[in-house]
Amino acid sequence: MSEVRIIAQLGAEVLRLRAHEVQDINAPEMQEVINDLFASLASANGVGLAAPQISASWRMMIIASRPSERYPYAPEMEPTLMINPSFESLSDVREKDWEGCLSIPGIRAKVPRFTQIKVNYINALGDAVIQDLVGFVARVFQHEYDHLDGLVYLDRVESNKDIISESEFLKLMAVD
Repeated sequence: MSEVRIIAQLGAEVLRLRAHEVQDINAPEMQEVINDLFASLASANGVGLAAPQISASWRMMIIASRPSERYPYAPEMEPTLMINPSFESLSDVREKDWEGCLSIPGIRAKVPRFTQIKVNYINALGDAVIQDLVGFVARVFQHEYDHLDGLVYLDRVESNKDIISESEFLKLMAVD
């Protein structure tokens, strides 16, 4: 059975820790975290969630891009569990774009991220997966990956002028 967990908020120690590698995805504790991660993400209406955000310091995350009020132009994809992920950039091209975070409500910021990456991870079946990600989905992956290393997106902002309130962000989106 899965449980919707409270999303850890900025200032919670778990968000600043390097998460532990998952050794056995079939262990009952890991299965519980995985189930709770899916339930918590569905409840929060986000496009991604890392285990540290539900106070579980493990190297796992879900990417679940889909259009929503928060991300109206997001592409549609099935929620994908990624265990012990890693990535490399496929080019030096970085693009600044808006990000928000369920652990930092009410704020958006422009963050530079690689536009094309190659990711490696273990899926829910225990299989190794190699996948190329581009654009928005690559951005979501890098955002969630940062959580596994104890970083939040505000750590990547180049200028405080790139940080705005959610209400101002929604005004900007209405204009576009």
